[in-house]
Amino acid sequence: MTRIAILTPSITTGDAVSNDVIGMYEALKANGHDTRIYAEGWTLDEPKVRSAEKINTFLKSPGDLLIYHFSRGWDFGLELLQQLKCRIAIKYHNVTPPEFVEKFSRDFALMCLEGREQLKQIANTRCDLYMSDSGYNAQELLSEGATQERSFIVPPFHHIDRLGRIEADGSIIKTYQDDKTNILMVGRVAPNKGHPALIAAFAAYHHDYNANSRLFIVGKEETRLAAYNNVLREMTGYLKVKNSVVFTGEASDAALKAYYSLANVFLITSQHEGFCVPLIEAMSMKVPIVAYGSSAIPGTVDAAGLVWEESNPYLLAESIHSIVGANGVAESLGRMGRRRYEEHFTNEKIRTNFLNVISPLL
Repeated sequence: MTRIAILTPSITTGDAVSNDVIGMYEALKANGHDTRIYAEGWTLDEPKVRSAEKINTFLKSPGDLLIYHFSRGWDFGLELLQQLKCRIAIKYHNVTPPEFVEKFSRDFALMCLEGREQLKQIANTRCDLYMSDSGYNAQELLSEGATQERSFIVPPFHHIDRLGRIEADGSIIKTYQDDKTNILMVGRVAPNKGHPALIAAFAAYHHDYNANSRLFIVGKEETRLAAYNNVLREMTGYLKVKNSVVFTGEASDAALKAYYSLANVFLITSQHEGFCVPLIEAMSMKVPIVAYGSSAIPGTVDAAGLVWEESNPYLLAESIHSIVGANGVAESLGRMGRRRYEEHFTNEKIRTNFLNVISPLL
């Protein structure tokens, strides 16, 4: 039985990295390994999370294993990689390039810059294994110096199983269950997510094709990005769609399921993604996808949606119209998405992949 510590800067609900940490923990525990989660900060009661400062009392032997989830700059985590004598595996979730946020938050930009700089060190440090959420992330590691033979693609564990089991929030369904066409975007409200292009595309669809339409923007809004949030709201007024765009804020699982249930199309114009879990949430719920194919998005969606090489608002609006207005197109794309999810992204598929990749270190 191997002693395994899974390390991440913070762990909380509704967070893709946290869901991946918990999925790894459960898979390893189920296989009989003495596995613990360590973090600097956390909001969960279960599973138990321990202070990162105490990790040295657990990892004592060269045969022990540290799995470090890298998604932002963290000096403590980097120092541990350099100090510990045990085996080390990295799970790379990508780090937002600072240029996306620098004009909205200096502190956020500095954290991103630190993360991008630490990526170079991590790619060249003493690691036994690199796991990346996507081929896009893996290529970043390789370009910084990680070796091909130690690099593997392991999509992130997620909470879609839980979404499938619970009831949708009835109050949201009741509020918005009307004859409007609903366009949905799910994800943290941050500059790299490309919300201005999203709103512009929706405005083109709303004004040129279907005035009886609505855009849901589901995601947490951070105080440090208040200037960005204000820009988006001003944009809805300028483009005359203020009354048709709903900023929901952070959503519970029941609320999230309600928004997916109401959605006619999932639209994403993000400029930078390391994987994008909401895409596979949409696939699992058979919501047809229209996407700007930046970063990891083409690799996640593949042929299971309409993915374009540009974020032209009129092209995206026409794509939405072609799905909503044509008989059978939405259903066909929904089935394709569900098939891709079942073939590649269920937690069962991810668990098998993860255990196969990590097995040489167990």
